[in-house]
Amino acid sequence: MKLSKSILILSSVFLINISCNGQAEIKAKPSVEIQWMSFEQAVVKSNVKPKKIFIDISTSWCGWCKKMDASTFQDSSVIRLMNESYYAVRLDAETHDTIHFQEKIFVFKPEYKANELALALLGGKMSYPNFIFMDENFALLTPLAGFQTVPQLIPVLNYFSKDLYKTIKWEDYEKTIEK
Repeated sequence: MKLSKSILILSSVFLINISCNGQAEIKAKPSVEIQWMSFEQAVVKSNVKPKKIFIDISTSWCGWCKKMDASTFQDSSVIRLMNESYYAVRLDAETHDTIHFQEKIFVFKPEYKANELALALLGGKMSYPNFIFMDENFALLTPLAGFQTVPQLIPVLNYFSKDLYKTIKWEDYEKTIEK
């Protein structure tokens, strides 16, 4: 009992990452975290103070989603950029919640095992994790599928947050990224 309390206390202050070989790596949790919100909250906030919207579409059972939560989304550079430049949304693709957006109602569809909003944003190509970038007018900029490391995600976040997508093709921008 005493050991489990100690582990609980330790895990609330540190992220404990146990690798495949059983080695434990302890990292301090960042003091600031991504300010996640619902899709509807992001729309309301963006109507008041326009920002781009980053949508993390995931599920509760997705292992790669959990890995991103424990690694990429804990990185201070990602946190800073996300909080400054985006309204960050967590959307459970399988949510049974009703979501209202642009005079439409999105509900869970049992035949697809997904909410209609997730289906619409992903064009029916359901894979997780998946990320959607929207501009300040709620226009879809691009989806980004799959696990993203910090070095993979930061350039994409910058590309859209700095409006570079308006003047340079991704392929050309990608050539300028230091590897």
